[in-house]
Amino acid sequence: MSLDALLMPFQFPFMQNAFWIALLIAPPTALLSCFLVMRGWALMGDAVSHSILPGVVVAYLAGIPLIIGAFAAGMACALATGYLAENSRVKQDTVMGVVFSGMFAVGLILFVAFPSDAHLDHILFGNMLGVGAEDLWTAGLISAGVSAVMIVKWKDFLLHAFDPAQAQASGLPTSWLHYGLLSILSLTVVATLSAVGLILAVALLVTPGAIAFLLVRSFGWMLVVAVAVGAVSMLAGVYLSFHLDAAPAPTIVLVLTGVFVVAFGRRVWGGTNV
Repeated sequence: MSLDALLMPFQFPFMQNAFWIALLIAPPTALLSCFLVMRGWALMGDAVSHSILPGVVVAYLAGIPLIIGAFAAGMACALATGYLAENSRVKQDTVMGVVFSGMFAVGLILFVAFPSDAHLDHILFGNMLGVGAEDLWTAGLISAGVSAVMIVKWKDFLLHAFDPAQAQASGLPTSWLHYGLLSILSLTVVATLSAVGLILAVALLVTPGAIAFLLVRSFGWMLVVAVAVGAVSMLAGVYLSFHLDAAPAPTIVLVLTGVFVVAFGRRVWGGTNV
């Protein structure tokens, strides 16, 4: 393959935007994935991403920014899940399954009942090749804010994830940490909406952290490795999708899955962890 062919993806504006948004959403999703993996909240990421659909539809019908409806729906799912889990005998993972499937169904019904110009495929699976300046600004601002909070407060979030009782005894605001993490999760899903959609967002919120968990022992290194793996995998997925004539979002997920398989094989068949 000639050099011109190798560099061709970088010559088109829509591919340049795709590369940019991949770089923007990689850090917050990777950082958050470490905490979701360590806390066993992988299903929470799935729940919030699916439950955003009715908020997006309602926001579109009301003529308000989609980010507002998406964030409100994500927080409603998180709060409802917490309330039901604390006030019933049903386990949290079961409650999450009920809440997010119910909200996702409501979103589908609203979308069909009120036809609009929005494409359901773009909402569910993203439209990375159609990303514009507004999407880049939204993803960039959310990414900067979320990443800053996660980096500054990662030790507090880590203690709360492993030992909430010790965190409370140490004087940490455990309620703020709990709902703060849920808010960050909802915002991060909103940032990924235009890139990978609701369905595939869960891969970005789980796989980088899972890969890093297999490769290193220190949580500090886990954060670093997750961000590096997430960024490289997303850029590689966008690049490969151009030459494979495939959609970028599923290609990114496929690359992340391949890296996870390699990391798992390295862990099983020997290798030193950092």
